[in-house]
Amino acid sequence: MRVLRKSAQELDESECCRTGGVTPWTAPLRDAIPPPHMSDLSITISAEKPGDAQAIERLHERTFGPGRFVLSAYRLREHVDHLLELSFTAHIGTLLVGSVRQLPVCVGDTKALMLGPLAVAAEARSLGVGAALMNAALMIAASRGHGAVILLGDAPYYARFGFSVEKTSELELPGAFERARLLGLELVEGALDGAAGMILATGARERKARRTRRERMVSCAA
Repeated sequence: MRVLRKSAQELDESECCRTGGVTPWTAPLRDAIPPPHMSDLSITISAEKPGDAQAIERLHERTFGPGRFVLSAYRLREHVDHLLELSFTAHIGTLLVGSVRQLPVCVGDTKALMLGPLAVAAEARSLGVGAALMNAALMIAASRGHGAVILLGDAPYYARFGFSVEKTSELELPGAFERARLLGLELVEGALDGAAGMILATGARERKARRTRRERMVSCAA
């Protein structure tokens, strides 16, 4: 299959790229990100649009289940807008098979992005969709001048993108969380130096539909 390669500027302008065609973001990495393996299916990575919200919510429900409402990272993101221009979807044809979002946060005077959730449909997890979504999110964040990205996730997976616990030992999240899963990546050297305290969302309050009764019960039971 022919794969079109696009520069960071071209991706930024078109907000669309093909899996395997995403030029890796240019901030220094400890290890190179391996290119995704392609199948004969064409996977398109695009900036998230408002119309994607329901399909993404269904993907989150299938991937994480109702337990997601009590997680620390979800509490941080709840009712706060993520940045559409820094959040991406993966499609096979018209079917949404992956999503990653980024939210503006701060720790004291330190500004950063909180990445997540990264969700990939079970049937697409062998196609390199997660790596392509991460590549797009980090590349565009770096190109737009953001200094750092924080996430809560599995260190062995995210280490390939340069994430580590090196600069997150003094950071906190609302609720309980595993310290070894709170990871950071500096897009600008020194961006997380001295960062300490509670991670707070700084995005606009989200106008979203009322949650279902089951979702409210799960959240309140935490």
